[in-house]
Formats: sequence, structure tokens, C-alpha cells
Amino acid sequence: MNTRGWKEVAVAVALVCLAATGCTDTTVQPKSTVSSGNIFSDPASYLAFLAKIYAGLALSGQIGPFGDPDIQGIDEGFGQYLRLYWEMQELPTDEAVIAWTDVGLPEMNTQLWTSLSTMVVAMYYRIFVQVSLANEFLRQTTDAVLDSRGVTGTLRTQIHQYRAEVRFLRALSYWHGIDLFGSIPLVTERDPVGATPPKQAARDSIYRYVVSELTAIQGQLPAPSASTYGHATGPAASMLLAEVYLNAGVYTGTPQWPQAMAAVQAVINSGYYSLDSSWLHLFQADNNTSPEMIFPIIQDGVTTQTAGGVTFLVHAACGNTMDPAAYGIDGCWFGLRLKPEAYDNYAAGDTRTSYFWTDGQTVAVTDILDFSTGIAAPKFRNTTSTGAPGSNSTFVDTDFPLFRLGEAYLIYAEAFLRGGGGTQAQALAYVNALRERAYGGTSGDITAAQLTLPFVLAERGRELLWEAHRRTDLIRYGLFTGGSYVWSWKGGTQAGTATPPFRDLYPLPASELVANPNLKQNPGY
Repeated sequence: MNTRGWKEVAVAVALVCLAATGCTDTTVQPKSTVSSGNIFSDPASYLAFLAKIYAGLALSGQIGPFGDPDIQGIDEGFGQYLRLYWEMQELPTDEAVIAWTDVGLPEMNTQLWTSLSTMVVAMYYRIFVQVSLANEFLRQTTDAVLDSRGVTGTLRTQIHQYRAEVRFLRALSYWHGIDLFGSIPLVTERDPVGATPPKQAARDSIYRYVVSELTAIQGQLPAPSASTYGHATGPAASMLLAEVYLNAGVYTGTPQWPQAMAAVQAVINSGYYSLDSSWLHLFQADNNTSPEMIFPIIQDGVTTQTAGGVTFLVHAACGNTMDPAAYGIDGCWFGLRLKPEAYDNYAAGDTRTSYFWTDGQTVAVTDILDFSTGIAAPKFRNTTSTGAPGSNSTFVDTDFPLFRLGEAYLIYAEAFLRGGGGTQAQALAYVNALRERAYGGTSGDITAAQLTLPFVLAERGRELLWEAHRRTDLIRYGLFTGGSYVWSWKGGTQAGTATPPFRDLYPLPASELVANPNLKQNPGY
């Protein structure tokens, strides 16, 4: 498969009938167009089904940007996986605010959501659509089933690799599930189709399942190469393990810093990745050529058209006096800006601020609905590193860097500082490598004495701004809720106010509690 080949079949794949899922509200079930009895008569269907599961992170439905959505009850563009995940990770934090009043969005800016909030509900169902697709693929590719279809040779070997990739994608969504919602149903391919509503599994139980799955598949995943760009690879599984271990104390009450260190060292020592010489290149339309990308969510203006994903990030961050053509797009959506705390987190000389747009903008967000309040931050753009526009001025070519080497360096530093092993010299070298790229030299270097946990959190905010990590980071540091750190519009006031700790978790959808009597709502909701 070429570097973007899976997208060519993603929007056309026919889905097998899916019934067993972690969500029981029938209005959001994945759709079916054919039965499993005929879809797999074509050997290419296995690759097409795999493509659909990857595409579930990038697309909103089955025929492009609009017309046949995977989930119901929400505008198709608003209901796209990456867009929802990004909003839940960024809007309630000190990094971003959105001006729009669409149902379910305003409360995301302020941590005032409920179990009825549209974005919260849609994200829950998005997770379980992915899990359902993965489970069905695994049911349809057991050795017994492949024997019954006479699948042998090269195709069978390839399907075994596909199964490992699908298990990675399922583990990814289960990580998102326990990070956002805590205790949720654990449904696998071993659960019978059409069974009774699934039971709720403890957060730490699903954590252990994710760890066991990622550990089991690492040797079965492909090695990183140009031809496996966008696929789950061995280092991608190690990176996901590092993320899960990094937050183990939150998920289970027992930190796993040595395990986080070991996992991230496996990524760094894989020898395939290196820091991109240009930080901005990571967010441009040709970022698929970056040596830093470990696992991207692939976007393409022709073959992955969606109003969500990076298309949303590029258009929504543009407005006021900005020229959309400078960002390779045909119009601005006047939505996303920085909260002042994020803007103030950078120092003079840090070139990571070079994309900020200050003309006609105020630092303070005095009015959430006014795009001119808050510094604009068009970090993602639909132009290449040479300034050429993307292939389509509406839908972008820019991939989303879900995992990249720069974050691996920061995980190493944090795991070291928390007692996970490694050396101070190496941690300092990794952090200063990022800062030397940011400052164009050594003027931003820090000393060993300056390498502290608060510094690493602040540096994560600078290096990984708007890359969908901030909520998880603030929770790990004990700062997302409560009053020890407040920021603009936290709790619903411009100055910010303390929020109760139960908001470290999102609520389970009210509709799901009605449909599945086995579920218990998260405390506080």
C-alpha cells in the first residue's frame, strides 16, 4: 500500500452488519449496507475494511463530507472523531476558546457540560463505533473463519498483520474512552453479536486490557517506513503504551513511571525518527514528509473530505483581518483563538509564536463570541513548506500529528523527573533540542536546575499547543479542576474560578444510561 493508499478505498467500503457494541442507543449504531456473507468474497474487502477503521479517525461518514454519517443526532462535520476529541481536550483548558454558539459547544469552553451536551454524547458514540468496527473485523478474520473461506498464502499473512493494526486502533479508542469517561463497557470480538447490554468495566480494568493488547501486538505490527506511513507500527504501539503508562496514576491510582520510560525509550531508540528541522513543517500540507511523525491521522483534500479534522482546525482558526488564501483555504470560519494564559506561556525569541496573528486581536478574551478577542493561532495550515497551496482549498491535506517524536522527548523528561529512570543529562538534552529548534540556537537552553516538573508542563504547552494533549496533561498534574490554577473562562467567568474535581471526567451520555441499565453515571452528574 502506498503512503496514502488506504484513503482511496475508505469512503467506498461497504460495512458488515454490526450489533454488539459498547453503546446501546440504537440511534447511533454503525450502518450496514451488505452482509458478511458476501462482502468478503472479494479479497480486497479485508483491506477496505481495515481502511474504513483507519478512516473512522479522519472521516465523518461513508461518502465524503456530508450525506451518509456514521453516527446520528449531530451535524456530520461536528460529529467527526478527531474534531470531537480535539474539542474535548483543548476547549476546557487554558489553551483554546471557540466563538460559536452551536448546541453543545459553549459549555466546552467553560467546563460546564452535562450528560446531555451534544459534543460529549457524540464523542462517546464515536469511540464505540470504532470499537464495534474493530471487533467485527477481528470476528471476520479468525483462523477458523479464514479456513472456511479458503484464505491462504500471502493474503492470510497480510490479514494477520491487519489484525494487529486493528487491535492497535481499538486500544487507541479505549484509551480515549477511559481518559475521557473513566469506567465504560469493555466489549471485544469475543462478545456475541446481539447480546444483552454490556456491563460497565472499571477504569483500571480497561487500562490493563489496553496495556496487554499493545504488548501482545508489538511484534506483529509493521516496521516504520515510507510505505507504512499512517499505519500502526511497532513504535506507534510503544508510543501509545508510553501515553497510557504516563497517565497510569490517574487511571489506576498506581503510577507506572519506569514503564512509561521504557516504552518511550523504545520509540526513541527505534532509530527511524528524528526531529524535523522546522517545527512549522509539522503542521503544513506536506507534513507527511516530516521525519518526526510517529502516528498521524491522515488528511487529504481529495480523498478524505470532511468538515471535521484538520479542515476544522485550519478554517476555524482563521478570521478577522486574516487572508484565508495565505493558509491555503477558501474562507475563514471565525472560531478558534488562544486563551491569554496560552499566549503568555511563550517568551520573546521563541519562534513557535511566529504563526500567531495579533493584528486586530486582543490578548484578553473579553467576549467568547467575538473572534477579535483572543490572539488567533493558525498553527495548522493548508500550504506546504514551499508555500504552495494544498490540493483543495476547502478540504485540507495537512495530517494531524497524534504522536510525534517531540512529545516522546518530553515524556522522557517527565518520566525521569518522576523517578522513572533515565538520566538527567539525557532528559536535559532532549528538552534543549526542542528549545534550540524553537529559538534557532542555544539562547533558549535551560540548565539542569531549571528542568522541573512545572517547567515540563509549561514546555508541553508550548511545544504541543493545540495537539489535543492539554486536558490530559493538566489532570495528570492535578490542575484541570479545583482552584490552584484558574484561567480565563474556567468555570464560566472571564477571570476564571475553581471547578469541582468531578469534572476531571466527562459524564456518560444520559441516553446511554436509559438504554443500558448496567451503567452507573460518573459522580457529580
